[in-house]
Amino acid sequence: MKKFFFTLLTLFVVVTSVQAGSAEAASTDTGWLNTAQLDQGVISVSYAVPKDKRVKLMITKDSNSYTYNLYASKQTETFPLQQGNGSYKVSVLENTTGNKYKVISSETVDLSLSNANAVYLGSVQNVKWSSSDTTVLKAKQLTQGLTTDEAKVKAIYNYIVSNVKYDYTLASNVSTDYIPNNDNTLLTKKGICYDYASLFATMLRSEGIPTKLVMGNSSYVSTYHAWNEVLLNGKWVIIDTTVDAGLAKNSQTAGLIKDASKYSAAKFY
Repeated sequence: MKKFFFTLLTLFVVVTSVQAGSAEAASTDTGWLNTAQLDQGVISVSYAVPKDKRVKLMITKDSNSYTYNLYASKQTETFPLQQGNGSYKVSVLENTTGNKYKVISSETVDLSLSNANAVYLGSVQNVKWSSSDTTVLKAKQLTQGLTTDEAKVKAIYNYIVSNVKYDYTLASNVSTDYIPNNDNTLLTKKGICYDYASLFATMLRSEGIPTKLVMGNSSYVSTYHAWNEVLLNGKWVIIDTTVDAGLAKNSQTAGLIKDASKYSAAKFY
């Protein structure tokens, strides 16, 4: 577990401290960026990543950046604009040496959402889903007949906490570019905190409940962690299925909603 948290912390430090140099010849081709879903607070990127290159996407607003890996195996991926309305700079970066990257192409996107929570309903790179996924169908089954968001949240929470176990083997060997696969987590019934948080967010979003995947620190664990914030009764509340699954394994009970003072968020997705 400690090795996993160290790895996740390393990933966080790397992706938030990428050194990007100026492009020698910025491309005027905007075909890689699709803003058709801007009214949902997300953008799509289709970039032909060379197999011998490390390529990242950086999204910046007001000097605060989120950085993601782009993969040759993924033709199109979707990313959130979760820092509120305003102007975003979206850049494709290519590795030059070590931790240094150069800007290959950059575009400006202006976001104006009437519903700021819309961005926490869609499918993005690390909370990825479609209506035909096993995970989504399971969420539908678990919430059948339930009429309130609170009842749906509890049903999905109880299932995850009771059925998904912490994967210590994965935690010891996880790579820095690891991204959860929700259907696989559901199938194997095991995962690390990143998997728990992505699975919970996916199942709730598919039911129309705004949910954040959050990374940061918590007094419940010794190092970097992932959990969720869920919009319930008009308020964002913290729910930590990883911690509660561990408590359940030891026949201990935990409240659904966690004390916010025990959590310090660094990134929201």
